[in-house]
Amino acid sequence: MKIPAIAAVLLACACSLGQAAAPAERRTDPLRSDPLDSPRWADMRKEMFPAGARVVFDERVRVTAPLTAENAMNVPVSVDAGALGEVQEILVFADFNPIVRIVRFEPAGAYPGLGFRIKLQQSTPVRAAARTADGSWHVGGAWVNTAGGGCTLPSTGSSSPEWQKRLGEVSSRVWERKEGGERVRLRIIHPIDTGLAAGIPAFFLQDLLLADSTGRPLMRIEGFEPIAENPVFTVDIPAGRTAAGYRVSGRDNNGNAISAVIEK
Repeated sequence: MKIPAIAAVLLACACSLGQAAAPAERRTDPLRSDPLDSPRWADMRKEMFPAGARVVFDERVRVTAPLTAENAMNVPVSVDAGALGEVQEILVFADFNPIVRIVRFEPAGAYPGLGFRIKLQQSTPVRAAARTADGSWHVGGAWVNTAGGGCTLPSTGSSSPEWQKRLGEVSSRVWERKEGGERVRLRIIHPIDTGLAAGIPAFFLQDLLLADSTGRPLMRIEGFEPIAENPVFTVDIPAGRTAAGYRVSGRDNNGNAISAVIEK
């Protein structure tokens, strides 16, 4: 009588293990599982990508950011999708920001990566989704912890009359990279307000184009409200696309023009 009892117990255990294993298998589904374990991922997937698009998590899309950001209004972030090969566009977003989209860029002739600074409202995954020529979106990201409040505070520049005199002013630096090619860094004077601070409307950099001296596009950047004040962008130019000089043009959401010539 003892042997059937033991067999029954073993059978019950086997059944319970099988039942417990089923959810684990579902969590490995690439459309459901999130390496950053964010409860907002399902919403992000619906909001950021076209219906039916192929979306995969991919370690080749690297997002570099501080684990803990001391200043929620000025968080340095860099994105590198060069390991994917040809990239059509890259969208950067933060799951828990009140304004989720941060920046979108198209590496028309530049390396598929970008350095910039952002505002964060609270601790959140910061993600980059790179679209390749086959229409697939490759997603990488990093958690950034912060005390928060970066999106709902007014910019420091909005309270100073100086920004009106220098609005759209571009400063730059160009230097050679040890890997070959050049690195171009731009800084644009602009207060950048999200529109979430009481009494201060949204005011942000909307479009920016970096081109070579002949006008050939290298990097197109579309900005959104969470870009940091006086935005800084770092762009790498491959060896075959460097030029004698570069041009910058663009506008903000109020139609103010940005234009500069970068001489080396």
